[in-house]
Amino acid sequence: MNKKKLKVIGGILAFALCFPLHFLYEKFPNFITSIFAPVNESIWEHMKIIFGSIILSGVIQKIIVLIKKEEIKNICFSNFVAALAALPIYLIIYLPLFHIIGESMFLAISIMLITIVISQVISYKIMNKNDLKLETITIFLVIVVYIIFTILTYNPIESDLFIDPKTGIYGTNEKND
Repeated sequence: MNKKKLKVIGGILAFALCFPLHFLYEKFPNFITSIFAPVNESIWEHMKIIFGSIILSGVIQKIIVLIKKEEIKNICFSNFVAALAALPIYLIIYLPLFHIIGESMFLAISIMLITIVISQVISYKIMNKNDLKLETITIFLVIVVYIIFTILTYNPIESDLFIDPKTGIYGTNEKND
């Protein structure tokens, strides 16, 4: 399997994973699911969807490569960088349009798709750098990002990025009761 095909599969997987991730906390509301899935409709919480879907897609890509016994390097690290880069990319595209148009599911989903495509291009470029040996540190880096997500889920900053536009709540409902 060539790298381009792997990245196309990765992009499709990442986009498809966005939908179950979106509803994970709603269906199973607990601390563990709050780490990985949005607890409200804020922009910040939806960034977990982007990050998580790309990371999960990267794990699946790594499994595919291991099963097929391919020699493709930097899969985990390239997907981590792509997932991290996707966050500001999403914000740069989404925020101006959100302030002009307002809340729109079609807009959010479309921008999420665009962001995932761009992130997979970034991942592809990094995968082509054979001299990187950062696969082992990737797990640690992913954990650090999820710690930050968790801290800001339970202790959100009072700004437009963290407020649920539908309910006016920051973070989880538990914190606001």
